[in-house]
Amino acid sequence: MRASSINIQLASRYSNLMMPLEGIRVLDLSRILAGPHAAQSLSDLGADVIKVEAPWGDDSRTWGPPFQQGFDGGEVASYFLSCNRGKKIVFANLKNERERVRSLMDTVDVVIENFKPGAFDRLLGPVKPDLIVCSISGYGQEGPRRDEPAFDLTMQARSGIMSVTGEEDGPPAKVGVAWIDVMTGMNAVSSILACLLRRNRGGGGARIDISLWDTAVSSLVNQGHNALAGMETGRMGSRHPNLVPYRVFRASDGWFAIGVGTSGQWEKMVDALSLSVPASWNENRVRIQKRDEVERMVQDTIGEFTRAELEGLLQGVPCAPVNTISEALDDPQSKSRGNVIEYSGVPTLASPFRFISSTE
Repeated sequence: MRASSINIQLASRYSNLMMPLEGIRVLDLSRILAGPHAAQSLSDLGADVIKVEAPWGDDSRTWGPPFQQGFDGGEVASYFLSCNRGKKIVFANLKNERERVRSLMDTVDVVIENFKPGAFDRLLGPVKPDLIVCSISGYGQEGPRRDEPAFDLTMQARSGIMSVTGEEDGPPAKVGVAWIDVMTGMNAVSSILACLLRRNRGGGGARIDISLWDTAVSSLVNQGHNALAGMETGRMGSRHPNLVPYRVFRASDGWFAIGVGTSGQWEKMVDALSLSVPASWNENRVRIQKRDEVERMVQDTIGEFTRAELEGLLQGVPCAPVNTISEALDDPQSKSRGNVIEYSGVPTLASPFRFISSTE
């Protein structure tokens, strides 16, 4: 199966479009998650991706259990499969096969690397003028922390996200997926696509500096701006610092999430649950002031219903049961959208990219 054939498989449900990056070649010199995820996304968009691994393999090949059959038929950690679909794998030792890797670089449009800052230029520079090189690192190519090691966990800790994640009286908690790594990968993809467009307009190659740190801090969004305005919320469990009610509640058969973001949604929820509330609670500002009282009233009512009953009652209100991952993958929406596919005989999460129509 060609590296980009999965893209055609994914898009064919909607159209017979040529994939956007067809004809673009990418060399993936990265390991673990952020870089490999970026390269996988480019493959999903139609690029031909060559991944160069050390002779002993990407570290994530051993990050298990679980272990399962890999895309090449050998046993590998499931972690590795999550971000290395659609790639041709080449094994090379940069210490004594540098020219071999440089020769590959001469045949591609994009290189993704996550060496220590400065190592790429020392090992593989200089590069051809039209090459786009995306360097992914923990803290970026400059700054007082540029040489410090980093993982998603340490980024969640230092960036402040762990200070607002977890229960109010509990210890700091990390998000259950390495989301800073994943978002760093997507930021890399966005930057690479922008540079490909620029090059297509005659702009030449580019050097891109993407870091987990910049991604983490910029992704603080409303919490970051709350802090800039002088409000540090701390850990609130599933609560929202700016909206009420917006959290998980305990239904009769498990946890259930309700997120009210507008006055209309509040009114629909009140009507659906037959709540008797003061008219002033129609304003979110007041509900925030009365947070404990509002949430207690909602919880007292929610506890009388099953999760399925609540989904039926709360039409038009953002709500959902707290699923396990297996339940989410088995959801009718997942089946309809083809969120799980088979690639090289291995079940895998599908690309999120969908191309519905062409303007031709």
